[in-house]
Amino acid sequence: MSIDSVTLEVIRNACIAIAEEMNANLIRTGYSPNIKERRDCSCAMFDADAELISQAENMPVHLGAMPFSVAAAIDRFPPETLEDGDAIILNDPFRGGAHLPDLTLVTPVFVDGDIVAYAANRAHHADIGGSRAGSVAADSTEIYQEGLRIPPVKLFEGGEVNDPVMEMILSNVRTPDERRGDLRAQEAANQTGKRRFTELVEKYGVETLSPALEEIKDYSERRMRAEIESLPDGTYSFDDVLDDDGAGNENLPVVVELEVEGDAVHVDFTGTAPQTDGPVNAVFAVTASATYYAVRCVTDPDIPPNHGCYRPIDIHAPEGTIVNPTLPAAVVGGNLETSQRVTDVVLGAFGREVPERVVAACQGTMNNITFGGTDPRDGSPYAFYETQGGGFGGRAGKDGMDGVHVHMSNTMNTPIEVLETAYPLRVTRYELRQDSGGAGEFRGGLGLRRDIQVRDHRATFSLLADRHVSAPYGLAGGESGGNGAAYLIDGEETKLPQKSTHLLEPGQTVSVRTPGAGGYGDPAARDPDAIARDLRLGKISPAFARDHYDYED
Repeated sequence: MSIDSVTLEVIRNACIAIAEEMNANLIRTGYSPNIKERRDCSCAMFDADAELISQAENMPVHLGAMPFSVAAAIDRFPPETLEDGDAIILNDPFRGGAHLPDLTLVTPVFVDGDIVAYAANRAHHADIGGSRAGSVAADSTEIYQEGLRIPPVKLFEGGEVNDPVMEMILSNVRTPDERRGDLRAQEAANQTGKRRFTELVEKYGVETLSPALEEIKDYSERRMRAEIESLPDGTYSFDDVLDDDGAGNENLPVVVELEVEGDAVHVDFTGTAPQTDGPVNAVFAVTASATYYAVRCVTDPDIPPNHGCYRPIDIHAPEGTIVNPTLPAAVVGGNLETSQRVTDVVLGAFGREVPERVVAACQGTMNNITFGGTDPRDGSPYAFYETQGGGFGGRAGKDGMDGVHVHMSNTMNTPIEVLETAYPLRVTRYELRQDSGGAGEFRGGLGLRRDIQVRDHRATFSLLADRHVSAPYGLAGGESGGNGAAYLIDGEETKLPQKSTHLLEPGQTVSVRTPGAGGYGDPAARDPDAIARDLRLGKISPAFARDHYDYED
């Protein structure tokens, strides 16, 4: 069936609008600051074949991996086993998930008794059980320590809550009321997608809509293939390291070789470190997500993201490595930290051939922190989780951005007012880190310093970060960005391992200092007016200007 281009574009944008409205409703109705304020959630629509057709532009690490979860849900519950009002929940990393705090909800959309689409969303829950409050334990060595592992199971049946499943989930978490609220918000978001897609079917009919969705995917594939074909044929390679796994294993290599041939690219991670004891193992869905993201960045980010644009990308991640582990590997940090290093190496490989399309290395970590304990204000348990922004890499024609979440993390920070209202914590210092951006014709972005104090109680604190030893690389002659660090402040500063868990006493403060980013281009080519501006704004010191730019004010 031939469909005119105007109708195709209207339908394509309608599908995007559906995903965006789902996401707006999820954020608006969520209970936890992690969803309402940080927006650590993502929404997407899938067609009747469970192939991605549209997404809200939120968390790259969620969006590229979510199709694997939807496929696992439909594999467990084929269409003939589903009815209107059902919704499937799962978080199992080894069945398409990412890490246990990310809960995915998949809702079939029925019209006249047939499934015409699936609405899906993924939200990071601030606690899903496990050995540590916040469920991001830096000292975990197997997945069983990381929280409740949920295979695909119906959370809603025929529009009603599956009470035994809900009770099972809430009985295994530290903050059940907050979890119930966030799960209800996820269901509300999918109901929004269901309602809006049904309206789209009513307007155009399945006989028009189904072929239109196929053509939209084919359109994205054609555009992606054209972009890849514009790249020089050949083999591109790059390698970098994770500093450690928190369990004594250091300098873990992440190696990539890209083979660009015609209109397709093969991405091979052979040579990457074997899966390891600590929680930095990234399941295949996460590795694929990071790879898809990097290829989109280098080609054309405006290509509509759907199943079609990923068809020309083939990925080989050897089983049993930190980019494709097997049970019972601990994986919580693989989603958070290794995903960033996968992005770094794929972009680094492209940067050797087409540097004008690539940014220098960003901070390369999500700087995950969790606090947990009993709130002295009302005696209730709490679990606080957030990631910290840092430097974004310099690129051709522009300096990097300062103090932002980068690449696979696209969240907001937790505003100080919200943090201090919701939790028995106090932010005592929050600022950009002078001199942390790599020098270059275009400077790398600055990292952040955020100091958080425990108020009137004892708390468990967990830190899961990287780039405290290895530095974010510069590009095209630019210099590396500054390393991150973390300290315990209690009268004096004590340096903390970047992957560690601690018991904090009342009044103690944790200071997290995030990495800057690499610079782009020869520092000698930097505009003196730009150096003077950086000095005036306090982004660099006179000593840095002198040592890196040979500049005297």
